[in-house]
Amino acid sequence: MNALTYFFITWFPVYLVEGRGLSLLEVGFVAALPALCGFAGGLAGGFASDALLRRGHSLTFARKLPSVVGMTLATSIALCSITDSSALIVAIMTLAFFGKGIGSLGWAITTDLAPPQATSFVGSTMNAFGNIAGIVTPIVIGYTVQATGSFDVALWFVAAHGALALVGLAVMGTIKRIRLDEPR
Repeated sequence: MNALTYFFITWFPVYLVEGRGLSLLEVGFVAALPALCGFAGGLAGGFASDALLRRGHSLTFARKLPSVVGMTLATSIALCSITDSSALIVAIMTLAFFGKGIGSLGWAITTDLAPPQATSFVGSTMNAFGNIAGIVTPIVIGYTVQATGSFDVALWFVAAHGALALVGLAVMGTIKRIRLDEPR
């Protein structure tokens, strides 16, 4: 998820200006749309997960369904490489960031899994490793754009992270709290 987030934070405006030829004024108006929809998606994912739990669905289903739907939408960012329409690109980017928001249940899943004695450690470890994407993604995109002269491979790189999240969700198994034995 952080790869998607950091693409939007670091490269989305540059992509619109350099990759799509929008003016800075146009980018100023357009760049806020995905962020606002990502915020709305984050709320929607949390509300949907909680609603599924209230309706009696398992914790695994309630956490994974919004995550799968969200990450599937997030991978749509790759579709930007097959169109030249700036309006369609902004719509796809907005949909992708909305999906990323829906799928952002990592902290909920972390607190569902972490043993009570290690919640802080598990959360901080997840955050530390997740933020490696914040370091790596902007660098990889910069070198990719420089090497290819295009953002297409970079968009596929970001979409691949959404696909990788889907694979992770598929192999994760049942979501249940890990119990540590108390020392004797």
